[in-house]
Amino acid sequence: HTVNAPLNNPRGLTWDGKYLWTVDNNEDKIVQFDPNDGTTINTFKSPAKDPRGITFDGKYLWISDRMKDELYMVSPEDGSVIIITEAPGKFTRGLAYFDNHLWANDSQSDKVYQMAVDDGETIRKTNPHHAKVTYTHQVTNFGPGMLKELDVHIAIPRDRKNQELKQEPSFSPEYTEEAADQWGQRTAHFSEKQIEPGEMINYEMSVEATTYDTRWFIFPEKVGSLDDIPDAIKDKYLKNNEKYQYSHPIIRDGIKKALGNQTNDNPYWKARALFNYLIDNMYYEMVGGWNTAPTVLDRGNGSCSEYTFVYISMCRAVGIPARYVGSVVVRGDDASLDDVFHRWAEIYLPNYGWVPVDPSGGDQKLPRDQANYIGHLSHRFLITTQSGGGSETMEWTYNSNDSWVTEPKTYVVSDNFADWAPLE
Repeated sequence: HTVNAPLNNPRGLTWDGKYLWTVDNNEDKIVQFDPNDGTTINTFKSPAKDPRGITFDGKYLWISDRMKDELYMVSPEDGSVIIITEAPGKFTRGLAYFDNHLWANDSQSDKVYQMAVDDGETIRKTNPHHAKVTYTHQVTNFGPGMLKELDVHIAIPRDRKNQELKQEPSFSPEYTEEAADQWGQRTAHFSEKQIEPGEMINYEMSVEATTYDTRWFIFPEKVGSLDDIPDAIKDKYLKNNEKYQYSHPIIRDGIKKALGNQTNDNPYWKARALFNYLIDNMYYEMVGGWNTAPTVLDRGNGSCSEYTFVYISMCRAVGIPARYVGSVVVRGDDASLDDVFHRWAEIYLPNYGWVPVDPSGGDQKLPRDQANYIGHLSHRFLITTQSGGGSETMEWTYNSNDSWVTEPKTYVVSDNFADWAPLE
């Protein structure tokens, strides 16, 4: 029996028990088709730009990409990429699934590899980056009056799954006291009085750290239910407030559209549907300020912080605990200056814990690039701040925060930036 291929350049073939699947290298598509007459059943974007092999493990598709040298676990329902992992060789041409293992043939090494689908590894850290980061918070009184009182808080980073500090950060000058907010975020608190017109004060934090490319391997069927989330986590990270406003009609309408007729209560799939909704209905733009979640969603654009507020709002509204983290970032070369910074969300998935989700970073065209911002962190980030928002010390900022009292008609400017220096 012979049927025409659904597209002109099929590179792999697999069987799901009823239909055949192939990936097309020219059009970068995944196609499900009827083996009886060649009728196309479903078509999705391929994860990346050079798909070469495809197989079906009984639940998910697995697809290899030659240029990325990666393998992808893909939902056959909508083509979304769930897991990204390294390919075993540099030119994986074909994939098969047999006896609970993936098999990959590689034309560059002329080898066939047997691979575990799930080896129980939840997180993998690679590509360590050793650096010294000097963070500066600068305040200048341009006068003509006196800056009577000044308070500065600099967030103190800590060891996390993606980073290890060589020692406690050092500060110059010495801080007045160490503080902690309701979220457990430590800050170095500096307090000054009577700052003269024309005076500039620099507060510096220096830290040596190793950051990693960190990837979470999340199998949706292994994620627990919302009932499995500890009450202490729910009590803190499901609260509503003035920034999230998750009872607002705009947020509720967005959730309804995002989830559609979805009947699956799995927290992963709910969080993924909300993530996809923001990708489809927002675009990145620095428009100034950090507006409320309903305002940003209605406007349809926003900064990384505003994407994060909307995503947290929607997640909390459906019962998924969510918070945010803020960071300083390597900008280009290892020796670089960052004055833009970055913030993203973390969601709590039972059996996996806190998982990073970056909805602004994930606003990409390719499924692989979208999925790369769920459960993945680059070693470019040093996280300084963890918060649910409305901090007693940091308010809604991250990295650092300040407040002051001045005489009338006094012009005060604050600035902050981070210098990265590579370490051997």
